Amino acid sequence: MIWIRRFYGQRVAALVSVVLAVSCSDPDQRARAGAQATGAQTTAREADHVLQIETKAVHTNRLINETSPYLLQHAHNPVDWYPWGPEAFEKARDEDKPIFLSVGYSSCHWCHVMERESFENEEIAEIMNEHFVSIKVDREERPDVDEIYMTAVTRMTGSGGWPMSVFLTPELKPFYGGTYFPPEDSFGRPGFKSLLVRLAEMWEKERAKINEFADGLTDHLAGVLSGLAQGANTLTTDILSDAARDLGTNFDATYGGFGGAPKFPPSSSIALFLREYQRTGDEHTLRMATLTLDRMAQGGMYDHLGGGFARYSTDSQWLVPHFEKMLYDNAQLAQVYLEAYQLTKNPMYRRVAEETFEYILRDMRDERGGFHSAEDADSEGEEGKFYIWTRDEITEHLGEEDAKIFAAYYNVKKGGNFQSREKYHRNLNILHTPRSEEQVAENLKLTVDALREKMAELKRTMLDVRSKRVRPSLDDKVLTSWNALMISAFAQGYRILGDERYRDAAVEASTFIVTDMKRDGKLLRTHRKGESRLPAYQHDYAYMIVALTEVYEATFDSAWLREADALAKTMIDEFWDAGDPGFYFTSRDHKNLLVRTKPSQDSAVPSGNSMAAYGLLRLAKFLDNRDYYEKGRLLLETNHRLLSDYPQAVPRMLGAADFLLYPPKEIALVGTDGSEDVQALLDAVYGAFVPNKIVAFLDPSSDSAASDEKDMPLLANKTLIGDKATAYVCKDFACKLPVTTPEELLQQLGVS
Repeated sequence: MIWIRRFYGQRVAALVSVVLAVSCSDPDQRARAGAQATGAQTTAREADHVLQIETKAVHTNRLINETSPYLLQHAHNPVDWYPWGPEAFEKARDEDKPIFLSVGYSSCHWCHVMERESFENEEIAEIMNEHFVSIKVDREERPDVDEIYMTAVTRMTGSGGWPMSVFLTPELKPFYGGTYFPPEDSFGRPGFKSLLVRLAEMWEKERAKINEFADGLTDHLAGVLSGLAQGANTLTTDILSDAARDLGTNFDATYGGFGGAPKFPPSSSIALFLREYQRTGDEHTLRMATLTLDRMAQGGMYDHLGGGFARYSTDSQWLVPHFEKMLYDNAQLAQVYLEAYQLTKNPMYRRVAEETFEYILRDMRDERGGFHSAEDADSEGEEGKFYIWTRDEITEHLGEEDAKIFAAYYNVKKGGNFQSREKYHRNLNILHTPRSEEQVAENLKLTVDALREKMAELKRTMLDVRSKRVRPSLDDKVLTSWNALMISAFAQGYRILGDERYRDAAVEASTFIVTDMKRDGKLLRTHRKGESRLPAYQHDYAYMIVALTEVYEATFDSAWLREADALAKTMIDEFWDAGDPGFYFTSRDHKNLLVRTKPSQDSAVPSGNSMAAYGLLRLAKFLDNRDYYEKGRLLLETNHRLLSDYPQAVPRMLGAADFLLYPPKEIALVGTDGSEDVQALLDAVYGAFVPNKIVAFLDPSSDSAASDEKDMPLLANKTLIGDKATAYVCKDFACKLPVTTPEELLQQLGVS
């Protein structure tokens, strides 16, 4: 509102005195709104892990022809929904109606609430159909639309979240917005029905005021989202230590993480702290990383029975999660737990990574090899019902004695630690482990080994019990960028932990994407049930470039580097802005957008420019491609102001800067593929925490040896020493003396 008053005065600002409504991203506001959301329940769509669409024979709208699970959830609403596209825009222009744009995603709890309360309400739907053209968008399919209009909502209201509710002119210019609205007026706040009526009246009687505001806001958005560069400045290593220090000022020394509730998993910031500690040995930096990792894994945000993490914690102690599980969170967390395991050798970090991978392989894998997007927070109309327990339930399934052990381990109380918002059930417990195994074992008069053996048995039993419950809804679409994050995680998991299933999962998902989700040399964004569609965004390309270099290191099949090279060329052709260096989020194939954005700031996932910088720098080292290196460097130097002044907004880009400023170890291994001496050298490389490195492999006896040397100059003229597997540690292709033992290799890597 401050921005609006500054540019348009009080009179126009009154137009957008939007109720600061609740959103999926603000659990405190959601809790306060719980009293308003009476009767708010999602319909059951949980059977067989796949979203089942509730059939209402009377109503079917245009969303029935879409593939997005979120859009299909609304295909039987009485609202005359349109997907984002020319048909809806033409109708709005021809009938001179404003557009109501509703943006959400399938695992968003309050999206379900607003559907139940308003979009399934015949009276409200009638108003919408008479006075508006209503468009429904899955933010995960169309992040470009979401980015533009979420920026508009936050400028108008000071906050944002999902469901996002925005009103547009037929020219797609926003003039009013918010998030969740209750159906009726309550507590002095307007309900959705009265809001629709008022805006319809204003559209008829105060069009000039609406157009004035919409034009001004659109001009403002163009300036904010165009990502104009500030000019390139040379980066120095000080920018990394300064960023670590700045990020640490908000550290919670008791529970880990940063700031208060709600707390989101800060994967990229933890990765920065691990790198800073490796260079400086600063114990406080390491503690910020490890305390956060410990508390997240001990808290209720972690699924102690099934593995994997929920989206975020609604409190500062990591106890009460928002129960939805997102693929991208688990991919990023698995990677940072793997790195922490490399650095500290803490077995808990290894276990958490392994259990997270087990969750993905068991519950989130598509039959074609990709990975599904998310699991809902709700089941049977209640948030978290799938995951929570009463003490009596545990006793029923385990018996009194084993239940006592289980309850002690997971701090289960008779009175519970969680209260369901929807039905206000009590005595419910979120499993968590605030005490160490040593403390629990001592209290139970058991040895630690005996406790671990017993708990493994009890966990299997209770996981089996839980598997018979109605599961949360599954968003089974496959998104290119999120899959790329998980591919990277599995490839790293194989290299560090040695489980071949992880390598196979990474290869199978990569193969699926570059075959089934690619058309005419260009990536597609989304796939579901045999259909791939929508042009990919820049971050889809950037994430896949990184992922394919990781898959190369897991397989040493140079075909993956050639595929990454092809994607890099396409990304540059389709998205690079040579006049103002950086990558646009959208290509020329993306139509009907107010602004062509160029985002560098990270969100729940890294920005496309952050990952492009890292991917191009990494690929440049493999292929000795100077153009890729210069574009990666220029990208970072163009964003120097963000990196230096707002490190909390760009932790992943700081990771790319780390790769630039502390050039990677270039490791060439030569030997017989699959031999014990080669594996010993690989175990040394990947058993140590050497975050900035690339590893290339040459088997002189293989059919691909000549092409591998041609593709990767790092491998040229590398030979065996005394018929033993040999390692060359290089920098800018100038190599140290070759070595043949793991000990010598670790010494050259500086981690002996």
